[in-house]
This record gives sequence, C-alpha cells and structure tokens, in this order.
Amino acid sequence: QVQLEESGGGSVQAGGSVRLSCRVSGGTYNRYLKGWFRQAPGKEREGVASIDKVGRTTYAESVKGRFSISEDNAENIVYLQMNSLKPEDSAMFYCAAALDYLGGPRLYGYNWWGQGTRVTVSS
Repeated sequence: QVQLEESGGGSVQAGGSVRLSCRVSGGTYNRYLKGWFRQAPGKEREGVASIDKVGRTTYAESVKGRFSISEDNAENIVYLQMNSLKPEDSAMFYCAAALDYLGGPRLYGYNWWGQGTRVTVSS
C-alpha cells in the first residue's frame, strides 16, 4: 500500500513563496508517477503538476512559470515549489501517485492520495 504524507502548507502573502513536500512510502518509489493537485472551497479538484520516473514534468496552464515540481529519489520525496503566489492559489493541496507506464506525466488517473496540506494566500 502506497502512503503519501504532505507537509509545508501555511499562510503567505500574495507574491510570496511556499514549498510543499510529500514523502512517499510503502512501495517502490521509482515505479510511480507523482502529482500535485489542489481543491479550493466550492471548486473541483484540479491537477497542478506531475513528474514521471524519468523526470519529465507537466503543469496546469494556471501555474506555468510559477510552480515547479521536483523530487529527491534518495529520500522518496516530491516537492512543489510555488512562487509568485496569488490569492486564487489558496486551496488544499494533495500529493498523489500512480503507476507509471511510461506514458509521460499526467494530471489525471491517480491511485493513491495524501491527506492534504492547506495553503492560504492573502492579498
């Protein structure tokens, strides 16, 4: 059973930065596609960023140029660096994992999820 645990959320002013971390355990880390998703109150969950096992990445249009996904394979941690934050980025952020069939990074079809960490951006 794959387990994911997020950390690093909090409150920040607009224009600021936050780095989220997600520790992945319970499986073979490099078999998995990893992604970050977010859900704001009253809105559907949306994919933010994804990284595959060879390091290719993809991003939602709304965060391109501001967010960056990366990972530490030795520590089984995936990161989401968020810069130039806007109030509309406020949400619960979730880390997720899926088996990687070499189809490239994607923002859908994930099997395992963390509990989430909240990010609040004030204006």
